[in-house]
Amino acid sequence: MEIQVNLAKAGPYGLKPGDVRRAAATMFAGLNVGSVFEEQKVYDVVVWGAPETRNSVSDVRNLLLDTPRGGHVRLGDVADVRVAATPTVIHHEALQNRIDVVADVRGRDLASAVDAVENRLDQVEFPVEYYPAVLGEAAEREAAEERMLSFALAVAIGMLLLLQAAFRSWRLAVVFFLALPMALAGGILGALLDGGIISLGSLMGFLGVLAIAVRHGIMLIRHYQHLEEQEGEPFGPGLVLRGTRERFAPILITAASTAAAMVPLVVLGDIAGLEIVHPIAVVILGGLVTATLFSLHVVPALYLRFGTKREPDLGLLPDVGGSPS
Repeated sequence: MEIQVNLAKAGPYGLKPGDVRRAAATMFAGLNVGSVFEEQKVYDVVVWGAPETRNSVSDVRNLLLDTPRGGHVRLGDVADVRVAATPTVIHHEALQNRIDVVADVRGRDLASAVDAVENRLDQVEFPVEYYPAVLGEAAEREAAEERMLSFALAVAIGMLLLLQAAFRSWRLAVVFFLALPMALAGGILGALLDGGIISLGSLMGFLGVLAIAVRHGIMLIRHYQHLEEQEGEPFGPGLVLRGTRERFAPILITAASTAAAMVPLVVLGDIAGLEIVHPIAVVILGGLVTATLFSLHVVPALYLRFGTKREPDLGLLPDVGGSPS
């Protein structure tokens, strides 16, 4: 029950808002006025209104208040008395009160729903010291995606350095790195067919496809270089055809075995317990197709175009004189 004092009406009676609230609180909530000691026990003495005076809103409005001038006035004549919803438990966080507004999302993805809520909140003017914050799964997902992007950036830098160390050619490493998104096309198509939602699990699946494509590419180009340097195979289409033919079976077996592990997770669908694993499997299964085609078709073409020049191994540097220190 809320009691809001009307200052304009209470003023002529000499009543202050505190007087009205104190009288109402004494009648309906009780006021501790002292203590009684009996048999070594302490009992509080509380002044409280009779039950029949607080049975309804009408009874509360008819409560008579003492005025400083010696008269009486009804509570309903100087205050607005109404029944309003109020929280039974007041939650606190960082010394601030908070109220949770909870909602489920159906028929659309979480990201678009959060964007719509934030756009609407931007148009609402809140009272002083009140502010909204979108929390829960949406905030956790945003934080996880930010961490994932930072990890992906670190992985990309490490991957580029690894490619340069493996190929001994900055030009070949950079070109191969820039061509890697072609290997992810199948994973993107799989995610679109599965609902078009790029979740945290989908991002993990893309990293998995990327790792498979990089592994196949490094092994294939290093095999080309081995044939050229160790077996005397001249650089050209014959070298690339031979190297690709010899690495065809390992690449295909790796892709087939990985796909066999992903198919059951895709067939079972997005059921309870597979919320994260299912989008990973969909992306990896679709990405394996384009990653395999990338390794068998794009990588050989890149090596023919950009693989003629590379830096020498440190162990093969010519002796410039003098003994090592």
